[in-house]
Amino acid sequence: MLTETQPSVQRNDFAATFDRQRRHAPQMALTTASERIERIRRIQRWVVAHQADIEQAMYDDFRKPPAEVMMGELMALNGEIRHTIRHLKRWMKPQRVPTPISLIGTTSRIVHEPKGNVLIISPWNYPFVLSIRPLVSALAAGNVVIIKPSELTPNTAGLISRMIAELFPADEVTVFEGDATVSTALLELPFNHIFFTGSPAVGRIVMAAAAKHLASVTLELGGKSPAIVDESANLGQAAGQLAWGKCLNNGQTCIAPDYLLVHESVKAPFVEALRNAMVSMYSPDGKPVEASDSYARIVNSNHFRRVKALFDDALAKGATVALCGQMNEADNFIAPTLLETVTDEMRVMQEEIFGPILPILTYRTLDDALRTINQREKPLALYIHSRDRQRTQYIIDRTSAGDTVVNDTLLQFGNVELPFGGVNNSGLGKSNGFYSFQEFSNQRGIVKRLFGTLRPIYPPYTNRVEKTIAFLMRYF
Repeated sequence: MLTETQPSVQRNDFAATFDRQRRHAPQMALTTASERIERIRRIQRWVVAHQADIEQAMYDDFRKPPAEVMMGELMALNGEIRHTIRHLKRWMKPQRVPTPISLIGTTSRIVHEPKGNVLIISPWNYPFVLSIRPLVSALAAGNVVIIKPSELTPNTAGLISRMIAELFPADEVTVFEGDATVSTALLELPFNHIFFTGSPAVGRIVMAAAAKHLASVTLELGGKSPAIVDESANLGQAAGQLAWGKCLNNGQTCIAPDYLLVHESVKAPFVEALRNAMVSMYSPDGKPVEASDSYARIVNSNHFRRVKALFDDALAKGATVALCGQMNEADNFIAPTLLETVTDEMRVMQEEIFGPILPILTYRTLDDALRTINQREKPLALYIHSRDRQRTQYIIDRTSAGDTVVNDTLLQFGNVELPFGGVNNSGLGKSNGFYSFQEFSNQRGIVKRLFGTLRPIYPPYTNRVEKTIAFLMRYF
């Protein structure tokens, strides 16, 4: 914890480190693809050598099962690293673009140059991958980087700090640990780009701070991501996919389904299938879910009480529990919980849940379901479970979301060929693969004249010049 005298000292450290990095940034900008790849390989080798340490740190922080660390953190990071190494030389090559006939005698190209000083503020729910994956892209683009990991997962934050100190000089990459006061102090500095992952509320604060320096931002936020289950869906398959997508990391996933819209004709068998799926995953031998080695915990007591307050508010306003509802504050444990008879007046339908509570609503017509979705902010993810192609396309055409998955959940984050991110309230900017490289780059247009001139349209604007301009406007 910071003492009363530490913030000012640390602010001096922040400014000094920022200035050292700013002085070093021009050298980083000149690095070749091979030199950048070598830096990324350092990360790759360290992660392989310290996988057990990474798994232990996140288990200590919130009992994240090692399998979920591998699946949700390391697989996505490894995929990003391999993809970047494979394609970086091509991404860095200048891109020739066509020349309009009115500019005959010139050539044009786009080059990707680093933005410069980058700040990465990462969250606690996937603390390793959401710190290191954007770092890989920032280094690929040739930037210098400061990382501020979340204080809510101190073991993982400490591991990241140790890792970066072992791999990079401080004028290239460094880590500052600490609470929100550290983030606030860092945001006072004139970074060229800020990559933030977290809530829309804090995203607004980050964007306002960036605006003071006209810094660009990537905001990976969240919101209430809906899932539609229509009458044609494979109910057993959809139930398993949604149970997994909701309960992975104890529901603390920004792209987790936040509420279900189920066609009224299939509600009863679907809810039963959902119950069975959750039991088979977390209580296959009849033991309580709390004893499962496959089930993570809420990150801390504050978040436990926040999720429990959503649950209590829903029950007080008439919601009913279709499954579980057991909670243990001493262990930050909340079992997979299904809520029925849910209404919009309940906080559970107004706020992002970020826990293993899943409200189930029914709809009669597809347009009713779409009205429910479209009256809210645009979500980070939309899930559609349907075997009717025409109906699926109807939903896609009449909604807006950061990404959409049909007949599964969470897959969008793992495809490095897709742009990942939100829209408006759920995020600004995109990541994954080349889209991340672009986020951390300035796309600089360059025009070079080879022959000819525009002298015929220079002043003085005689009648002849005006006719020449009119001719160019008409035909070119």
